[in-house]
Amino acid sequence: MSDLLIYEKSGPVVTLTINRPETRNPLGEAGDGDAFLEACNTINADSDISCVILTGAGKAFSAGGNLKAMRDRAGAFAGAGTDIRDGYRNNIHRIIKSLWALEVPMISAVNGPAIGLGNDVACLGDMRISSDKAIFGATFLKVGLVPGDGGAWLLPKIIGHARASELLFSGRTIDAATALDWGLISRIVPHDSLMAEAQSLAEEICAQPPAVLRMTKKLLRQGASESFDSIMELSAAMQALAHHTKDHEEAVNAFLEKRKPTFTGN
Repeated sequence: MSDLLIYEKSGPVVTLTINRPETRNPLGEAGDGDAFLEACNTINADSDISCVILTGAGKAFSAGGNLKAMRDRAGAFAGAGTDIRDGYRNNIHRIIKSLWALEVPMISAVNGPAIGLGNDVACLGDMRISSDKAIFGATFLKVGLVPGDGGAWLLPKIIGHARASELLFSGRTIDAATALDWGLISRIVPHDSLMAEAQSLAEEICAQPPAVLRMTKKLLRQGASESFDSIMELSAAMQALAHHTKDHEEAVNAFLEKRKPTFTGN
């Protein structure tokens, strides 16, 4: 794996840690998209994995793009407009699309500031839990930019159009309590308990039948863009497959026999 991401697998849980703590974990440098793509492809190909926790090293989750590189017209922000566009498409957007395409549930464990691109990356978690020290912001206009990382699509779906507009148009940041009230996160925990809480939630998720867990996430992902009728058809097809799994049989038997099920992913 890349130096950008620390990849730690413990049983069915993978923890991905953005690892540039000395600069508050900026994203968008050359190769960052490939690092996320490699990690996500590895996770998707491993049927033993049932959950991912994404967090940041040090005091920040991710402060977003590198402002010094923007000022200096360096790295991903060098060259003509078409060069920058291609840098977004082939690098920065690859981060977003790779996380969106994860087949297993992802918990964003937001340990500190999640700003700009960092906020968009946090929003890709199926669940978001936050340290009481975290802050959130879609501050693109503050630096003269549009939300170029998918936030204009993601944020309204999570907190609604009006609140997404308020964040984007004002450029302000919000604390964890406001983020909870707005539905951006589902839980605030003491800073020092964040990873333990994320691990506990991951263990609950991993107690479910693995193959059917992935099917359920697929339905939720498709539901973000497909019509109601399309989702109903896909649900029926996936349910037919689920009825023929050994894990379904085991789950029903375990429930009736009042015992804990043992799932195999079959």
